[in-house]
Amino acid sequence: MAPKVAIIGAGFGGLCMAIRLEMAGITSYTVFEKAGNVGGTWRDNSYPGAGCDIPSHLYSYSFEKYASWTRRYPGQPEILGYLEHCADKYDVRRKIRFDTEVVRAAFDGGGWQVTCKPTTTGTSTAGGAGGEVTEEFDVVIAGVGQLNRPHYPDIPGLADFAGTTFHSARWNHAHDLTGRRVAVIGNGSSAAQFIPSVAERAAHLDVYQRTPNWVIPKPDAAFGPLTRLAFHFVPGLQRAYREWIYRYAEGTLYPALAQGWSTGLLRTRALNHLKAQVDDPELRAKLTPGYPPGCKRVVIDSRFYPALTRPNVDVVTDRIVRVTATGVETDQGHREADTIIYGTGFRSTEFLSPIELTGRDGQTLSDQWKQGAEAYLGISVPNFPNLFLLYGPNTNLGHNSIVFMLECQVEHVMNCLPYLWQRGPMEVSARAMAAWSRQLDAAMGRMVWGDGCQSWYKTAEGRVTNNWPGPTPLYRRLTALPPLPAYRFVGADHAKGALSS
Repeated sequence: MAPKVAIIGAGFGGLCMAIRLEMAGITSYTVFEKAGNVGGTWRDNSYPGAGCDIPSHLYSYSFEKYASWTRRYPGQPEILGYLEHCADKYDVRRKIRFDTEVVRAAFDGGGWQVTCKPTTTGTSTAGGAGGEVTEEFDVVIAGVGQLNRPHYPDIPGLADFAGTTFHSARWNHAHDLTGRRVAVIGNGSSAAQFIPSVAERAAHLDVYQRTPNWVIPKPDAAFGPLTRLAFHFVPGLQRAYREWIYRYAEGTLYPALAQGWSTGLLRTRALNHLKAQVDDPELRAKLTPGYPPGCKRVVIDSRFYPALTRPNVDVVTDRIVRVTATGVETDQGHREADTIIYGTGFRSTEFLSPIELTGRDGQTLSDQWKQGAEAYLGISVPNFPNLFLLYGPNTNLGHNSIVFMLECQVEHVMNCLPYLWQRGPMEVSARAMAAWSRQLDAAMGRMVWGDGCQSWYKTAEGRVTNNWPGPTPLYRRLTALPPLPAYRFVGADHAKGALSS
């Protein structure tokens, strides 16, 4: 028998894990998905203009090249379509329990007790309180991501607003913005994508900006019929194109984040883009950041600045005092609005929350991570045997494709499975974790993120818990190393024989 595996989430990470298990002939897994379809963040974020700032042929699995991309930079519908295609092609839908949320998981000495509940009305409520059902698994793999729980700003009066409000990740498609007075709070990557569409429809739009972002143009283009045919029929063309994109990102973009040779190049490109698209010197001054490029996530978009120059759009840098029933009050006065859209990102540093995880000897993950989330390779946590994280702490990228990182992590988990099945539950040792933390801290000191700006990469205390501070080839080498001796076994009496399907 093979290990019984619980996978939490059916986004890029969870689907990749399920597909790799299928490829290995291991079918004793269950994917728990709280929504009604696959896709994760690409299912949830359906706002106008939603898309990726990584080229499509790199923002995809290495084992599923996909000749159907229509653009260099894919939009949300295409990315979601790609994930649905992968789920169907590799026949993993049959193993997904949709509309089922994992609420807690506890290690009982030999395995994990995983408790879930239905998330939709009309779903069967057989089981315990609230329809909760508990099952036993040998391994838990969390693929819940970092960008799935919307963050709302801490502004007085949010509940007092009498108009319509929603977050960009929960877009209200039934609300017609035509002729409305709209307030957008936030100006990051998501806001930069949806603001142009809102500006075209609204009678007036106020964009509330706390801190300007560095913005560089997106070199997007449609793939013509001949190009698409070539990608489909010419052997090796997709692989070569993907490799070129990857090498460019590592050779040009990463050095800018590491305060290397291309830092000035990135700054110059962003300033030239701002000057070319914004003529008004006063507005240009508002949009010029006062921190190094890359300290916050760089926005890659060519439609954002032109939208801000429209006559019906104001960029408001006044400090917000509170939200009222009829608009937003700043320290310079009150501004009317009948719709407020929050483009304020996600609760990105609260990894795995609100799932309650209890490890060995009653240790809770929330207590262990009080000073900030950390995991060996971003994957394994001391005191939590047979628990593996995908897109965990310090694995986010500011310059390359997160799908690359996910495949490295899945490969590492696959390498761990034979060991834990032969020798019992395994966890990363405290010594390996401490050494990893020291290496991360040393590497983080070289990165631009520590320059003092606020960003979603950091906790409130300023600790960077999200980003990987090294080149991605290094991460691939580290995750490909044999799991031993970084791991220890905690209950060899539970060994169950050789891994098989």
